[in-house]
Amino acid sequence: QVLPVESGGGAVQAGESLRLSCVVSGGTFSNFRMGWYRQPPGETREFVAGISQNGENTYYVDSVKGRFTISRDDAKNTAYLQMNDLKPEDTAVYYCNAAGTVDHWGQGTQVTVSS
Repeated sequence: QVLPVESGGGAVQAGESLRLSCVVSGGTFSNFRMGWYRQPPGETREFVAGISQNGENTYYVDSVKGRFTISRDDAKNTAYLQMNDLKPEDTAVYYCNAAGTVDHWGQGTQVTVSS
């Protein structure tokens, strides 16, 4: 019933930028803590960025600090991940998570960064 849908992935060169979007249908968006996770090829899924329900608190894995920014627009039921200065090691399938009493996962969007 709660369905996050990611978009904005693609193939870019190192140093370029992408903005991922996650639109959540169903539920009450303002009740969700929003997060972005990624799964590089051949690796396990890892946390990338999170944002609190009121948008006051954000969290990032060390490898993306200073390059990525998570934000949310509750009027649009949307969370964003602005990714700047992309590096080949950022290549992964990126997943959106809407966390309430349970986690709701999107289908993922591919980000490929070539050098």
